[in-house]
Amino acid sequence: MGKVLIINGNPKSESFSKALSQAYAEGYGSQAEVLHLVDLNFGLDLKFGYDQRTPWEADLQLAYDKIQEADHLVWVFPLWWYGLPARMKGFIDRIFLPGLTFEITADSPMPKGLLKGRTSDIIMTADSPYWYYRWWMGAPASRQFKKGTLEFCGVKVLKEVFIGPVKGSKDLKRHQWLEKVKRLGKKRAQKLPTASKKIMRKAVGKKDTAFS
Repeated sequence: MGKVLIINGNPKSESFSKALSQAYAEGYGSQAEVLHLVDLNFGLDLKFGYDQRTPWEADLQLAYDKIQEADHLVWVFPLWWYGLPARMKGFIDRIFLPGLTFEITADSPMPKGLLKGRTSDIIMTADSPYWYYRWWMGAPASRQFKKGTLEFCGVKVLKEVFIGPVKGSKDLKRHQWLEKVKRLGKKRAQKLPTASKKIMRKAVGKKDTAFS
């Protein structure tokens, strides 16, 4: 059974995202860990872009190490303006850096994903129906996060789960959503292999090629 890291990107301390994260962890079992971004202490801005390294806070170093150790990443977040919450976007900006999660080499115009070997599930909540997100809005979070971030860095996305409309939903419907996510966790526990190859790169103590 592979090691799973569930990242709850909702900036609220109590949320349906938190309940969904816990449901997935319960379904998967003891090798699943939940990381709530609201509990981490870090600045959201990549102040110098890629020109100069913005030093990591201790919580970011800890989170990066957990991502490196994981075989499977589960991202749970609400769609705000049909994109990622600012806290989650800032977390990605600060951690998903060249030389650590991807690199661009002189001999190829295509990025090399340094998180290759890992898989991921994406669970997003919204107050709008799926058809509106997918067909009217063009699934912007899927384009940005699935393709532009995870797949860009070498992560294979196994499943996207859209949960909505959450606003105005009844307790029975929410219970059904929680059970759906719990079943997904159980399914992964049965089939998810341990990644055989990982690129382990520590952010501290090694030369950072992104800023050389």
